[in-house]
Amino acid sequence: MKTKRSMVLVSNDPHSIANGANEVFEQFSKEIESFNLSDEISLSKISTINSSDVSPVVIVYPEAVIYGPVKPDDVHHLVEEHLFKGHVASDMQAPAEELTGTTTWLTARQGTLPAEQRIVLERAGIIDPDSIEEYITHDGYLALRKVLTEMKSEDIIGKLKDSGLRGRGGAGFPTGSKWGFVAGTPANKKYVICNADESEPGTFKDRLILEGDPHSIIEAMLIAGYAVGADEGYIYVRGEYVLSQTRLLKAISQAKEKGFLGKNILNSGFNFDLHIHAGAGAYICGEETALIESIEGKRGEPRPRPPYPTTNGLWDKPTLVNNVETLANVAPIIRNGAEWYKSFGTPSSAGTKVFTILGNVNDTGAIEVLMGITLREVISIYANGMKNGAKFKLAQTGGSSGSIIPANLQDIPMDFDSFAKAGVSMGSGALLICSDETCVVDLAKVLLNFFRFESCGKCNPCRIGNQRAFQILTNISEGLGTKKDLDNLQDISKWLYEMSNCGLGQTAGSPLKDIMSHFSDEVEAHINLKECPAGVCSMSGKTPTLN
Repeated sequence: MKTKRSMVLVSNDPHSIANGANEVFEQFSKEIESFNLSDEISLSKISTINSSDVSPVVIVYPEAVIYGPVKPDDVHHLVEEHLFKGHVASDMQAPAEELTGTTTWLTARQGTLPAEQRIVLERAGIIDPDSIEEYITHDGYLALRKVLTEMKSEDIIGKLKDSGLRGRGGAGFPTGSKWGFVAGTPANKKYVICNADESEPGTFKDRLILEGDPHSIIEAMLIAGYAVGADEGYIYVRGEYVLSQTRLLKAISQAKEKGFLGKNILNSGFNFDLHIHAGAGAYICGEETALIESIEGKRGEPRPRPPYPTTNGLWDKPTLVNNVETLANVAPIIRNGAEWYKSFGTPSSAGTKVFTILGNVNDTGAIEVLMGITLREVISIYANGMKNGAKFKLAQTGGSSGSIIPANLQDIPMDFDSFAKAGVSMGSGALLICSDETCVVDLAKVLLNFFRFESCGKCNPCRIGNQRAFQILTNISEGLGTKKDLDNLQDISKWLYEMSNCGLGQTAGSPLKDIMSHFSDEVEAHINLKECPAGVCSMSGKTPTLN
């Protein structure tokens, strides 16, 4: 589908609606059609972006021009001047005859859209990833030099704590606290591990960092090693990421040649060595203790916790494990300071987040935006709206282990605490955007099918629970479900969360919980009416799957 040249967004918060936003939206639709601009201009709604104290607000993108307050009678003038003639109607009183007697003034302001803010991906696509010289030219290894010459371990960890950086792998644990746990554990040997086993379906944000800016991860791991007292590290890379491995190996070789890796780094007395370990395609190895088992040459199975890797990790030594995106934030924080980092995002979730956008939208891909953006803004601005004008139904976040978020939660800020209060999770950052043609029973069945195959089988709740849930969902999708199945799905979801040995099993029940919480009517229609409201499930009525 051809991308349209401009996008018009009309604010849709309660205050805007009370002031006539719906009427403004309808008038824009009519005027865009009357000027024969429907093939060039897209029209959508957006929650308030807190950029103006007047509403309704109208944003024209990509010019990033905001008009407000806008009344229905103003719309013809705006469409003619801005969208048809190409002139920004800045501080201009519209002709009275075109505004049916009104004297509304339209204030236009530029540069206020929630544009991408690059911290993690600041060099990706800008520098040659195979050139350490270009990395150094773009402030590369400045943070490492600062750390080795000016800072102590407690200074580094304190700065990370002050910055509010939280883990970007999905859990959102405070990064500075984790570093502090490893630093505070006495041992004659410690390790740093970068978890680059990006196996969540639909997630490829870490690959962009590894392929576009490999030295940023090496620099972050050096800083981490110095801060926690480790002299050796591993980057555990997804086996399919061949280019990532190639570029990391070259970057390691270059860093050694320049004196950034190895013995007596920058004449500081600090030693650090780094290895690449390729995974073998097991989803479970994204869990940190299973990953550690894999590095040790064992079968990738989660360990009981406690003890945690921070005290008993790789070869039973204190080990720091961080996600790629988390580590990519470290050097910018060291260079620019904690207050600088806290100026981005929300009070509880500082910084940015890299999201991958997939599904029933016009534009897919990856974005890095401020923490606190809403799903409505992501869909309207960065995904260029729903494909073929379809209605947004839900988003599945964070690959298989995330949450199913209904349309009525699309205006909640996407940060750790706001999502937690709403009973959903952000996960790793994959956003699967689904239209009303998606069936929640079918979606949950696909997710549980994935989990039952990827379960390592070590614990009964995960091994048996995922298989049982998949069987129940299959029966429901074929018109063979019973009312008792609803209770069984609730119970399985609870057991998976409370009794599973690791995060895979604990999050496997999320799709069950979410469809029962937000789409219970649709699930019940499959059971009581023997029909799929989305028209996806076959309702074959064949013999039930054995339970």
